[in-house]
Formats: sequence, C-alpha cells, structure tokens
Amino acid sequence: MDFSLGEELEAVRDLAREIFSDRTSPERLRAVETSQSRVDERLWADLADAGLVGVALPEAVGGAGLGPAGLCVLLEEQGRSVAPVPLWSTLVGALAVAAHGDARTRALLLPPLVAGTARLALALEEFGPADPLAPQTFAASAPGDAAPWRLTGQKAAVPSPTGASHVLVSADTGAGTGLFLVAADAAGVTWEHAETTDHDLSGHLTLDGAPAEAVGTPGQGAVEWTVRLAHTALAALQLGVTSGALGHAADHLRERKQFGRPLATFQAVQHQLADCYIDIDALRVTMWHAVDALSGGEADEAEQESAALVANWWASEAGLTTVHRVQHLHGGIGVDTDYPVHRHFLWGRQIASTLGGARAQLSRLGDVLAQPAVAS
Repeated sequence: MDFSLGEELEAVRDLAREIFSDRTSPERLRAVETSQSRVDERLWADLADAGLVGVALPEAVGGAGLGPAGLCVLLEEQGRSVAPVPLWSTLVGALAVAAHGDARTRALLLPPLVAGTARLALALEEFGPADPLAPQTFAASAPGDAAPWRLTGQKAAVPSPTGASHVLVSADTGAGTGLFLVAADAAGVTWEHAETTDHDLSGHLTLDGAPAEAVGTPGQGAVEWTVRLAHTALAALQLGVTSGALGHAADHLRERKQFGRPLATFQAVQHQLADCYIDIDALRVTMWHAVDALSGGEADEAEQESAALVANWWASEAGLTTVHRVQHLHGGIGVDTDYPVHRHFLWGRQIASTLGGARAQLSRLGDVLAQPAVAS
C-alpha cells in the first residue's frame, strides 16, 4: 500500500498548515474559547476563501473532489494547531449528503457550505451507552404532511451547532436506520447548550415531531457509511492533535535542563517519547488504511467497518495515552491551562470519547470480525 500523499494532497497539506499556523496564536485561541460561539468565524472564512472547506466535496458543487483523503489531510493539520472550527462534523455531514442525498438537497446545501456561508451540524450520538449504529431517535413517516418524516428523540452533544442552518440526524424508522435533514430552527426542535472538554459549545438536541427529509433511502446503509467516515475523520483529527502535542514536548525537552543536561538526554524521557512516536505512527498507518478502504477500492463493507474501527481505537486508546504522556513530560506547566500543550490534552480527551470511545469500538470490532465470511 502506497502511503505517499501525491501532489494534490501535499498542496492541501501545505496550504492548510500555513493558514492554521498563522491564525492559531495562543492569544487568538484564548479569545475564541471565551467567545459566544466558540468558533473562529474569521478562520472559517479564510479556509473557505482558500478552497479548503470544499476540498473533499465533489467538483459538481464547487469542491475539489478529493474525498475522504482530502478531508483527513485537512483534519490532521487542524488537529496539529487545535484550531476551533467545526470541520470534522460539518464535512462528514456534507460528504454524507453528497453520497446519499438527491440532486435538490445537494444543490441546496453544498454550494453555500463550500463558499463558507453555511454550515451543517451532525447529530449521531445519544445519551447513555447508545450505539451510533442503533439510534433511539425515531423517524415516523408522515404521508400527506408538508414534511415526509417526523422525528422524535434526543441527540447528545451535537458538535458546534451555532451557525448551522440544518442538522443531519440519524434515526430508526422501524424498518432500518436512516439519515434525516432537519432545519436547525424548525418547529419541534429544542437546543440546550453544553460545553465539552475541548471548550466547544455543543448542543443537546431534543426533537418532538420535528419535520424532516430523508437523505437517501432508510435502511440502505447511509448511517453505517457516515459512522465509518466519522470514525476515520476523528482518527485523522487525533493524529494531528497528538503530533502537535509531541512537537511541543520535543521543543520543551530540548530547552529545559536538569542537572546541567537537557531533559531530552535522559533515558526514561527518551523511552516515553519513543512510545509516543510509535503510537502516533500506528495511528497514522491505520487511519490511512481506513481512508483507502473507504475511497472506492475493493474493500467490502465489513472490511471498511473494521478498518475504520481499528483506526478509531488507536485514536481513542493510543491518542489519549499520548496526550497524557506529553502532559506528564511537561511537568507542572503541563497542567497550566494557559500553556499551549494543555489544549492538546483537552482535545485528545474529547476525541477519545466521541462516538463511544475505545471499549465501544473494540466491542464492535469483535462483532464485525465474528461475522461469517460471505462466499462470492
């Protein structure tokens, strides 16, 4: 398997790194974290102007057509700078609409999103030990109604709903799960703001007969596809978070001295850095394997799901271990909330618990691997 990015993805990486590096000073991050929306709207506009918001979306709606690979390159650079913009949730939802929505829905939602003038929220998680593949939110068909579906239920910690015109919601129909598009301010939609570990202002969403339109045909795999993409996207974001954290640690340990020697020269410190490097590299390999499986290759659905789950397990388990180690290597300043590495720790912890966390992914992976192979 070839892990080289190629010219197009390298160009995306370099441009994204330049923009994120220039616009994520500690002072600017602190200002956004205390703002009303917790989203850096100027940075979002800059990313859209540079063509990066649409990098993964089809050319037919104004995007660059780079798919999951383009998305993951962008997310890795975002994670490296812990930039407070809702890229993973908005773009996973947008790619789901691009893959499963009809022409009218794509034309309505995606061009404004590429232009940076609209956003989409993604509601996959629920309260309790809920499996994102088995939502408790229920979608009832409404023949003759102005809206073809009505949704009832609750979604937990919807990422960055501020500024989103629509919410993409997973729900059960009784005959299979489906994705449904709901206007963020529709009747029957109630929001309760909730701050998450990484300072994002998420929203608990209550749906009480909210009018909705199906994205794709319920029961035909749209939810499963979207969850696989979300697992992979979160792994890419965590790859950037951990890489950025390790960079902070390397700089700190080269400069900080103890007993007349840089801390980086101590064997116990080197061992911890080596463990971090190995975990990050394993996360990188498994994430790109998942991207390859999702990008229209020969992998069947079980292979796609297992690849996405393995990548997300590394993001949850090894990612959290890495940011813990890095914080420990910084000593007392590692827990200073004004010190840059602390943001990486908070982001790493938040990502590690999104969509169920390591134990849930491992349990699901066991179920997938236990399924009997289907003879062709």
